[in-house]
Amino acid sequence: MPAGRVYLVGAGPGDPGLITVRGAEILALADVVVYDRLANAALLERASKSAERIYVGKQSACHAMGQADINRLLVDRALDGKSVCRLKGGDPFVFGRGGEEAEACRAAGVEFEVVPGVTSAIAAPAYAGIPVTHRDLASSFAVITGHEREDASDRSDLPTGSAEQRRDWATIAHAADTLLFLMGVESLAEITERLMEHGRSPDTPVALVRWGTLPRQETLVSTLSEVEEAVRTAGFTAPAIIVVGEVVRLRETLRWFDNRPLSGKRVLVTRARSQAGKLSELLEAAGAQAVEFPTIRVVPAADTTQLDAALGHLGLYAWVLFTSVNAVEIVRDRLASLGLDARAFGPVRIAAVGPATEQALHAMGLKPDYVPSEAVAEKVVEEFPAPWDIAGRAILHPRAVGTRPLISDRLSEYGVQFESIDIYESVPDAGDVDELVADLEAGHIHVITFASSSTVRNFVEALGAERAKRLAEKCVVACIGPV
Repeated sequence: MPAGRVYLVGAGPGDPGLITVRGAEILALADVVVYDRLANAALLERASKSAERIYVGKQSACHAMGQADINRLLVDRALDGKSVCRLKGGDPFVFGRGGEEAEACRAAGVEFEVVPGVTSAIAAPAYAGIPVTHRDLASSFAVITGHEREDASDRSDLPTGSAEQRRDWATIAHAADTLLFLMGVESLAEITERLMEHGRSPDTPVALVRWGTLPRQETLVSTLSEVEEAVRTAGFTAPAIIVVGEVVRLRETLRWFDNRPLSGKRVLVTRARSQAGKLSELLEAAGAQAVEFPTIRVVPAADTTQLDAALGHLGLYAWVLFTSVNAVEIVRDRLASLGLDARAFGPVRIAAVGPATEQALHAMGLKPDYVPSEAVAEKVVEEFPAPWDIAGRAILHPRAVGTRPLISDRLSEYGVQFESIDIYESVPDAGDVDELVADLEAGHIHVITFASSSTVRNFVEALGAERAKRLAEKCVVACIGPV
C-alpha cells in the first residue's frame, strides 16, 4: 500500500461479513486503523498485528474524540508516511462525515481513497424483512438524518442552527414512498410530529430496527401516531434505523433473519480462543449471539524429542490414534518442522475419536481407517477393529496431559503395546470473570456450552464452585458428551 495515504473505508452495517473485499484488503495491510463505535470489533482481528489501533467512537453527548481532532489525526499519521485505514460504520459518505475527512486530507495535500460500504439504511431494514422499495408499494426511498447537531469546534464557519434549517419538513414528508431516518431515536417525537403535520397519515406503518444485521437485532413495528409510546413502553433505545412507509407491512411475510431457531439467544462458548470461532459461526448462523469466554488455552509440549522420534519412524506402529483436533494439528506442525508430510504415515492405520478429529485429518490429506460411532473413549475401545490381531505391535497415541488412561488400559488387555506421548496440555485461560458473572446474574446468557471436560473444570475454577453451580442453573447447559 502506498505510504502517506488515507483510506476512508465503509465497515458495513454491523455484520462483519458485509465489509467489501476491497475494504477487508485495506484493513489487513494498513499501518494505522482509526475506527468508530459502530464498526464491528471483530473486524479489527483482520488488521495486521503490528497495526496501530485508535478508537474515535462517538455516541450522543459522548465523543471519544471531536471531529476536528479526528481530521488532524488522519492527516498527521499520513504525513508521517503511514497508510491509514479510517474504518467507519456503514458507508463513509452516508452521514459518516467522510466528506469532511476527505476535505481535510485534500486541504493538507494528503492522498485519499474512498471505499464505499453497505449502509445500514438499506441493510438493517433488509435484515428485518423490509425492502426499501417494492414494485407494488414503493418506487422511491430517501435517507434522512434523524438530527442535525453542530459542534462549533468542528465547523466554526457555520452559524448556529444553520444545519437544522436545512431540513425542510414539508419536502421530507413526501420526498419518497419510504423514508429512512438514521440517528433519529432521540428525535422520534419531533420526526413523527413533523411528518403528520405535513400530511403523512397517522396510520402509516413505522418500524425501528435496532442493531441491524447483528444477532442481537430487534425490530419494533407500530404506526406513525403510536410509535413514540410503543418505543417508550418497550424501552427501545439507539442505535436504530427508523423506517416509515407501506413497505413495513411486508415484514411478517419476508421476515428471515430474526426468526431463525436460536434468534434472540446468547450462547456462551468456553472453548479455547483458537477453536471458538467455528462454533461461534455455527451458532450465529442459527441466529444466536455467541459470547466467547475461553476457559482453556492449548499449550504444545516444550520438549518434542519423543514425538519427533515417533514421527520419524511411523512405520513401526500398527495404528496411530488421534483423540482430539489439537493432537492432529500439533502432529501436522511437527511433521512440517521435520520436513515431512502426510506420506510419513505410509501403511500405518489411523483412528480418529470423532467427526471433528476426522475432519482435521482430512484437511491434512489423511483418511481415518476407523472412527467409532460415538466420540468417547469407551466406544473407541468397544468398537476397535480386531485388536487381538495386532497383539505384540504398538499403537501410537499423541495426547493431552491428563488424558484418561481408559483406552490404553483396555487395549493393553489384548496384548497391544501402547505408546502414549503427552504433546500438549490445556491450561486455564479465563477472560473477564466480572463481566461474565454480571451477564449470568442478569439472565443475559441463555446457554452455556462445554466442548471438553477441561472447559468445565476451568469454568468452575474461574467462577468458584458454588457460584458457578448457582449461575449455571439459570441457563441451559450443553455439553459435547457424557465425560
